[in-house]
Amino acid sequence: MPQGQAVDVRERQFVVQLKEYFDQERRQGPTVSTQDAVGRVAQALGLGKRTVKEILRTYRQTGQVATATLDAKGKPPYRIQRALETVIRQRIRELNRQGSHISVRGLAHWLNEHDEEVPRATLGRALQRMGLVYGQSRQTSALRERDEVVIARRAYLRAKRANRNAHGGTVRPEVYLDESYINVNHSTPRTWYFAEDGPWVHKPSGKGPRFIIVHAMTTAGWVQGAQLVFQAKRRTGDDHGQMDFENFRRWFCRSLLPHIPAASLIVMDNAPYHNVDCRRGVLSDDRNEEGRTAELAAAPPSDYVSGGHDAG
Repeated sequence: MPQGQAVDVRERQFVVQLKEYFDQERRQGPTVSTQDAVGRVAQALGLGKRTVKEILRTYRQTGQVATATLDAKGKPPYRIQRALETVIRQRIRELNRQGSHISVRGLAHWLNEHDEEVPRATLGRALQRMGLVYGQSRQTSALRERDEVVIARRAYLRAKRANRNAHGGTVRPEVYLDESYINVNHSTPRTWYFAEDGPWVHKPSGKGPRFIIVHAMTTAGWVQGAQLVFQAKRRTGDDHGQMDFENFRRWFCRSLLPHIPAASLIVMDNAPYHNVDCRRGVLSDDRNEEGRTAELAAAPPSDYVSGGHDAG
């Protein structure tokens, strides 16, 4: 058998039988008779000599190991085809991504409607043979998205496609902005060194001060003059906990708008300080996507000011 191929249960059983047989020969004495090779193989694997001879004769004639054709008594066992196994794997992955419960009964019903009828017992054995596990499901699925998130992403993609011309370029320039953070002592924890010398690189203790980074970019690269870096007041949390509307508005009006083309489309995430009604302050909590969308839709554009500049 070529290396790298999977070994099935029957082949693993043969390995165990051979090892036990060789151990038994070793205990019988220092010498072993090798005259009856067929008999040794039959005895080691628990087969009849006639069966071993038939297998070897077919192999010498064809160069291949023929598949056994045994006439089973009663109803022959049913084994699903490889193509159907592929369909089953795709269906199970699809249901897992949806966060749906999967049962043999439901899967067999779906196969009966879309492909072919498969007995539930046969399907259960096939799932085990395919390496699937029937275990407890999670309380909440991290792969299942909320409906409002799906709707928001679709609206975003439609808006991006509407800004594409026939050649794939943009009708209006697109500007992407975001915030992040980094600690002064941030570096990789590993380095190459000679064992007899030891590592020469000594990292400072602690993470050091934290800096907030705000920047924007277009298809041409970073927006020149739009970089903002300042030291955070706290060393814990992420950049959203260090940024507020006044800092963002000041950067947006003074550093971003003067350096981007007119009528640009500005793309940003849904951070709270990105969504501010000047009459009422920060809009609804960012966990409530529907409420925030309703507030944005109800307010006229004049309510969203940016220091005298039009944000596009």
